[in-house]
Amino acid sequence: MKTIVTGSSGTVGTALCRRLRNSGHSVLQWDRSAVPVDDDAAAERFIAESGADWLFHLAVASNPTGLENEGWIVNQKWTENLARLCRENRVSFVFTSTVMVYTDDAKGPFTPETVPDAAEGYGHGKLLAERDAMRANPDAHIARLGWQIADGPGSNNMVDNLENQMRENGVIQASTKWLPATSHVDDTADALIAIASLPGGVYLVNSNQRWNFHDIVCALNRVHGNQWTVQPNEDFVYDQRMLDDRVPVRSLEERFQPDALPGV
Repeated sequence: MKTIVTGSSGTVGTALCRRLRNSGHSVLQWDRSAVPVDDDAAAERFIAESGADWLFHLAVASNPTGLENEGWIVNQKWTENLARLCRENRVSFVFTSTVMVYTDDAKGPFTPETVPDAAEGYGHGKLLAERDAMRANPDAHIARLGWQIADGPGSNNMVDNLENQMRENGVIQASTKWLPATSHVDDTADALIAIASLPGGVYLVNSNQRWNFHDIVCALNRVHGNQWTVQPNEDFVYDQRMLDDRVPVRSLEERFQPDALPGV
């Protein structure tokens, strides 16, 4: 199979391209310098001539180029255009959204039936992009992701954030009252590949079934050699978990080694 990936150099995109190639896919990484996000005709030619079976749209406006209204063009207009072009060319379209479409005031855990409530910021922008994608392509796949965990620092993931906290503050504050939506980046990539073969709709990708943030940080600390000082608190009270039985995603219990499990 042939697959197009936007945002292929990002945290999830890098893992997704690797997993796709390992499973025999031919991967086309979208080059925005060759096919600009605001050039609809170039995008139409690229998709039509690619012979792609799937398109995973992961890209965000993370590296500004000076394009006017770039955030809106990349996050919403481009998403809608890609969804439409995929419908016209019979390409399975997967768009990665975020758990942040639910605000901190929403009551989790969330299911595909939970109505998102983000009215501003990053989550609201993603929610608008979801809406536009589904209007342009009713068979589109929307995959809402949580905070990504990678094997080490160096990218935009949880371990990076924890390393920065430790370096800057000498301690990591971790709430025992926050149950975050999260998954390892490789498990997220595998889930996205599985979602592409499912019927269109909204899907939730999350590995955390029961752990609070303090549990997760302590498990990661053991995995990474107990280099961090972790201090529990109750400052943030929030059940952010996303539950979706349709999505095959490896649990945190499976991902971490037994000696990293909470309480061991």
